[in-house]
Amino acid sequence: MTASSIATLIRPTLRDSAPGLLLAVGIGLLALLLGRWAPLIGGPVIGIVLGIVVRNLLSPGARYTPGIAFAGKKVLQWSIIALGFGLSLNQVAKTGLESLSVTLVTMTVAFLTAWLLGRWLGVHDKLKILIGVGTAICGGSAIAAVTPIIRPDDHDTAFAISTIFLFNLVAVLLFPLLGHLMHLSDLGFGLWAGTAINDTSSVVAAGYSFSKAAGDYATIVKLTRATLIIPVCLVLAFVVAAREKRKHAQAGSVGHFSLASIFPWFILWFLVASALRTVGLIPLAIQPAIHTLAEFLIIVALTAIGLSANLRKMAASGARPILLGLGVWIAVSVSSLLVQLVIGQL
Repeated sequence: MTASSIATLIRPTLRDSAPGLLLAVGIGLLALLLGRWAPLIGGPVIGIVLGIVVRNLLSPGARYTPGIAFAGKKVLQWSIIALGFGLSLNQVAKTGLESLSVTLVTMTVAFLTAWLLGRWLGVHDKLKILIGVGTAICGGSAIAAVTPIIRPDDHDTAFAISTIFLFNLVAVLLFPLLGHLMHLSDLGFGLWAGTAINDTSSVVAAGYSFSKAAGDYATIVKLTRATLIIPVCLVLAFVVAAREKRKHAQAGSVGHFSLASIFPWFILWFLVASALRTVGLIPLAIQPAIHTLAEFLIIVALTAIGLSANLRKMAASGARPILLGLGVWIAVSVSSLLVQLVIGQL
């Protein structure tokens, strides 16, 4: 394999990404229109459902894969940055501080449940860590961040990501309905979604399906929660390093771990966008257009994530990881509501 072909695999060109990106954009446009027609469901939910249907009925070929992956990751990050243009730094800081106590409780519950339930189910340590981190912090991104630290088998990583993704899909469809049935306030639902749903994409989808205010709040809560991957990864790195020393491993055995590799940089750009909004550099007249653009980018990203969902592979992951993921997810969801009930924030 030549150097140029390796570079193409690592960073697909625009031509490589075009088919999958155009597919996601086309389905996303349809989802946007249907979302206007059915606002109770919303474009984000419709986008992810349409993506799943197309993926599992029509099976787009390998030529679509680079563009779908690009849309599911990069376009999502752009949508979050675009949302920052509509939120002031004061609002971001206030929401982050308000949600921190609930976030810390749900994280603790996630790790404890993953350890205890995983032990009862007979799930081994590395898979427990992957599912616990994915549920506690930010889904697939957290799993990807801790993988180079704990070095699980690829099979375990696939198990964990499939399990987390399954409950992301369930949350996007179920949370808005439950929120309305429980008569949650916009802020109450936003805090619940932001602390109890795994991936950023699913938090954004569920939040804005409930209301714009809930979506704004849930997004900030989720971004605050995502930054906690840094201390979690540092703790795991120290634990792994200590174990390696006890085993007389080579000193550089975990040297490939770096803070830069796990830091969610798009959050920094979100704060930059919010700062521009705070100092008045974003005219009020164009803010509705920016929000519409952000909404469409979110729909495209979620459509791409749906296009990545292989239901057969999820079913083949086995029962124990799914049961573990379900148990941790329920524990986090219930603990988030209980903490809000105690502090009177529902």
